[in-house]
Amino acid sequence: MKIRLLSLFFILLSASTVLAQSADENAFEKKQELVVFPNPAENTVHILGLGNSSRAGIFITDTYGNTVMQLRWEIKNNSLSIPIPNLASGIYVVTINSPEQKVQTKFYKK
Repeated sequence: MKIRLLSLFFILLSASTVLAQSADENAFEKKQELVVFPNPAENTVHILGLGNSSRAGIFITDTYGNTVMQLRWEIKNNSLSIPIPNLASGIYVVTINSPEQKVQTKFYKK
């Protein structure tokens, strides 16, 4: 009887150690944040921290939700540069849709 209890104790101890290790690994996994620069932008806005994609839909909307620019580009080197010289001054939201990701961020146009 004591051997069974002792065996059960070691099994439970091993299982809790494995669960604690996997919880620690998840705690260190950190979602990569996007970097948008320059902000405010004049002619081009750069976005870093994206996942590479062979085809990504890029949508820029104004503060009213109107789509003012729509592009389909390849994302390389985890970054994207978007020319914005024709946009009026203001706040915009960039939405990037691809099979690998869906992200949104904002930028200011001078």
